[in-house]
Amino acid sequence: MNHCPAGPTSLTVGEIPVNRHFDPITRHELALYCGASGDHNPIHVDIDFARSSGFPDVFAHGMFIMARLGVALNEVFPPSSVREFGVRFTAITQVGAGITCQGRVTAIEIVDGEQRARLEMTARDQDGDIKLKGEAVVAFDPQGEQE
Repeated sequence: MNHCPAGPTSLTVGEIPVNRHFDPITRHELALYCGASGDHNPIHVDIDFARSSGFPDVFAHGMFIMARLGVALNEVFPPSSVREFGVRFTAITQVGAGITCQGRVTAIEIVDGEQRARLEMTARDQDGDIKLKGEAVVAFDPQGEQE
């Protein structure tokens, strides 16, 4: 996406404004991420190394999955509106996994005169297994005046 959205002007508790599916993770993407991140741990790109370490195949960097969750968040809320964003890594994500990223509104609050939504963020694979779980806090303008 080449532009930042204005963001929603109304949100309700229980709503899921962030809901984005990503295609299955490829070996090529993992190799590119190694170069971009500087994390060249062979467990992410070398199947022989992964197998000798007791895994059936290579798996994605946790931060790679967090980045997808961040992309999904920023497709709905502009980066300037994000006040907090953090995750806990809960499970390994295998190469070939399709990832669905969601953010469910758990609270609406006013902080320092600013309307904010607290979102429970999750990244799940195609089997519904949670790979990342976290929280984001975003500012939104109920009057529709957000940049």
